[in-house]
Amino acid sequence: MDTRRVRQILSSPAEIDVKYHGTSVWIDGLSEDGKTATVHLRGPGEERTTVDVSELVEEE
Repeated sequence: MDTRRVRQILSSPAEIDVKYHGTSVWIDGLSEDGKTATVHLRGPGEERTTVDVSELVEEE
């Protein structure tokens, strides 16, 4: 995924399915340099992690 699409997803009111290594995640934020994003797993638990934007995949 690219930085532009991450920004679009963050500003969208729609629920967009994004996966990180096959696991559904919510994108919480984007770093200032646009190279990493903070995400957390969908469902119970609020543990957040920072991942490379290039490793995020939008499911269609």
